[in-house]
Amino acid sequence: MARRRATTPARGQTRSHFLEERLAEEIINGKLLPGTRLEEQAIADRFTTSRTPVREALRRLAATGLIEIRPRRGVVVSTVTRERLAQMFEAMAELEGACARLAAQRMTDDQRTHLSVLEADGIAIMKTDNPKAYEVHNRAFHAAIYRGCGNEVLEESAQSVRARLAPFRSAQFHIPGRVAKSVAEHSDVVAAILKKDGDSAYQTMRAHMLTVSDASAVFAARTPD
Repeated sequence: MARRRATTPARGQTRSHFLEERLAEEIINGKLLPGTRLEEQAIADRFTTSRTPVREALRRLAATGLIEIRPRRGVVVSTVTRERLAQMFEAMAELEGACARLAAQRMTDDQRTHLSVLEADGIAIMKTDNPKAYEVHNRAFHAAIYRGCGNEVLEESAQSVRARLAPFRSAQFHIPGRVAKSVAEHSDVVAAILKKDGDSAYQTMRAHMLTVSDASAVFAARTPD
């Protein structure tokens, strides 16, 4: 049974982030096609809000590349080709693989313990069948590995590319069975890091990210109901 989409922000979620999430989802699943003009007032009316959170949401979506803000021409949905998406995920896979390799070599004992706790949290969340909660967990899991790599430049680079891919990474968790697979892939990464096996950590994280790429492409290729 398909999940009903929230029509109002979740507790603790700002209205602009809620709008960003909803619009990103509609772009990715094809409900808002490339070239579609996005009018601030029309969006505000649709979601019964002011134009300020709409403007903030559109600004963040532009940073991801999902939309283009054209001076004197308005806002339109971008064309994100499969080739471009694949290239972005390939770059992400290399960056996250490098982070995992260095994390295996450099993480402190406390950081390794925290990573193990996050792994257990992921398993528990999987059992609740709550993709949104798992998405939040997933961000924390990867952020812990970024921090554990001990290289601020690499961490910043990974976070930057991640921000551009965030809507696509989020979309994958609506595919049946994807959360369980993600949990298993995370466990492989954690095992390699805890063994301080940098090469294995790199390979398992890179494979995980390329799987995310495939899952996200499947979701993006779906046509609206």
